[in-house]
Amino acid sequence: MQQGIWTVLMLIYSNVFMTLAWYGHLKLQEMKISTGWPLILIILFSWGIAFFEYCLTVPANRIGFAGNGGPFNLMQLKVIQEAISLTIFTIIVHFLFQGQPLQWNHLAAFGCLILAVFFVFLK
Repeated sequence: MQQGIWTVLMLIYSNVFMTLAWYGHLKLQEMKISTGWPLILIILFSWGIAFFEYCLTVPANRIGFAGNGGPFNLMQLKVIQEAISLTIFTIIVHFLFQGQPLQWNHLAAFGCLILAVFFVFLK
């Protein structure tokens, strides 16, 4: 049980880094901080953030994988990862990019994700 909790917590934190690596530079551009940066600098900046994502994602998957004594099979790990990813993405976008409204179809998509998690854990 504890391995499952650690896996999920590390995946949550890794997804914060992932979302900031993938979309944080857009906020910096919006704030006029990175408008003059060449693309290679933006890529290196994002890679620097993504390094910390990998430092959490790789151990989370190793700890959580059933083949290593964890509670999850590969399919379960992937579906958990995707559900966490979209949840974290939505939270960060809500706070950083306030011009992006949450619409009914977004909520419907989240409902489908919850169903995906449910179905992947069915025996």
